[in-house]
Order: sequence, then C-alpha cells, then structure tokens
Amino acid sequence: MAQITAAMVKSLRDQTSAGMMDCKKALNETNGDMEAAIDWLRTKGIAKADKKAGRVAAEGLVAVALAPKTGAVVEVNSETDFVARNEGFQTAVKEVAGLAVTVNSSEELAETKTSTGETVTEYFATLVGKIGENMTFRRMQRLSVENGVVAGYIHNAAAENMGKIGVLVALESTGDVAKLEELGKKIAMHIAATNPLSLTVDDLDQDLVAKERAALKAEALESGKPEAIVDKMVEGRMVKFFKESVLMTQIFVMDGERSIEQVIADEAKALGTDIKMTSYVRMGVGDGIEKKDEDFAAEVAAAVAGS
Repeated sequence: MAQITAAMVKSLRDQTSAGMMDCKKALNETNGDMEAAIDWLRTKGIAKADKKAGRVAAEGLVAVALAPKTGAVVEVNSETDFVARNEGFQTAVKEVAGLAVTVNSSEELAETKTSTGETVTEYFATLVGKIGENMTFRRMQRLSVENGVVAGYIHNAAAENMGKIGVLVALESTGDVAKLEELGKKIAMHIAATNPLSLTVDDLDQDLVAKERAALKAEALESGKPEAIVDKMVEGRMVKFFKESVLMTQIFVMDGERSIEQVIADEAKALGTDIKMTSYVRMGVGDGIEKKDEDFAAEVAAAVAGS
C-alpha cells in the first residue's frame, strides 16, 4: 500500500475541488495513483466541482443567525435560484450561518469545521459534486454588543432566516430586550428597503462625498450663475444628499415623518433608558458580482451542434 501524504491529498483536491476526506479516500482506494483517484472521484460524482468552478455564481442565499448580544449574516452563492431552493443547499447555509456567530472573519469561517468534518470551503466543494452546480461561501459579517441586542431581518425569505437580503442592527442599551429586538427589526426592515450608504455622515466614504460634491458643482456651473451662488447651491444639495443617504437622517419608511435618529430617541424615552445604534450590516445576494449575460438560444444551438 502506497503511503498517502498530505501533499498528495492537497494536489488531488486542487485538481478536483473535492473535499479533503474524499481525496484521501480516493487515494487510498487507488493505492496513490493520482489519475486513477481523479477517475474514482468522478465515478462517485464528487469531482464535478473542477468543471463547475469557473461558472459565475451570483444567485444563492443570505442567512442570518442570532445569539444573545451577537448576530451574523453570511452569503453563499449558487449559479441559479433553483439551487437556492434546494433543501440540501439550505441546510448547509443554515449550518454555516450558525458557525459564523462564533468566528470573527470570512477567512476564519472558511476554515471552520462543519458537522461533516470538512471545512466550510470543503463542505461546499463536496456539495458541488452532489448537486451539480457551482456554489461557494462568499462572505460573512458579525456584530456584537456589550449590553442590548443584535436584531436581524431577512427580506424575500426563501426559508426560515434566509433569503435575498439580510440585515443586522446592533443596539447598545440596558432596556427591555424584547422591546429592543422589536425596534431593531423595524430599523432592519427600513435598511433593507432604503440601502443607506452609512450610519452617520461622519461614516460616509470621503471619496464618495468628494465625487458627489464635484458632480453637483459641475452641474450647477452650467446654470451660468456666479461661483458664490453655485457654492451655496451645492451645499444645499449636499444637505439633501446626506439626508437621503445616511441612515440616522433618513425618514423612517414606516411612518414617513420621523428620522431614524428620532425613532430611536422616542423609543429610548419610552423605555426610560439610553439606546445607541452602533452599527448595521446589509447584505444582498450577488452584490458586486458581475453577472454574465446568457444567450439561452445560442447555448441550445451550440449544444445541438455538438451532439
């Protein structure tokens, strides 16, 4: 029996994207023959990942997991929305979201062991072989508070605590937990709808602010007004930009009257204690992923021509 080394297992994994334990088993079954091990994985339906990995996975699910004083949101991508409705895929996403509550970064979560004994990365590589479509864990974020709650909300839910958009809201307070969770969920729903750029004006990306200011000034100068007047026009429009883009100054969508800052202040007064919103996360499936335009008719024609 040939000695199976870690380097051999890694090489087979790199070539097939199969899970670590599957690669080790394949090498044992084939007495260390790399080509035979690849064939063994393919016959078992495990080595499909190498063919699928190049495909764009911009669909999938975002999932939220909550624990006392902490919460996490994860995104796992698939090629099609059909797979996102697959029970096996949803089970995997739910487990990974639960693990995310215990770690600090996407990199750490990717190497965290799942119930299968595989890391999260290996777990989804194995699922690729079983389901037959590219899928990958993409990212996670976790929020925590010293006192208070981390509330969550899922928009367009496909199953419990998972869907197309996930939001976390962190509220520091010694107030009633149930009331804080209710407030946090309402603010999370607002965030899902409005997609603010930042929590406060100070948190805004200053490059973005500079670009917005420059664009508004260029537009105002075309009016032919004196530069002093133009500067006043720009400042007025920037105030409007901040009010519409920054969460704390946005008008609460549920009543159309109060700012989010005022909503929090009113609830704090009702509870008789301070409430401070420290952070939030809004994560949407496929955010920032460039989707390839598919020509289905051309794809079918190509398949027919090649048959």
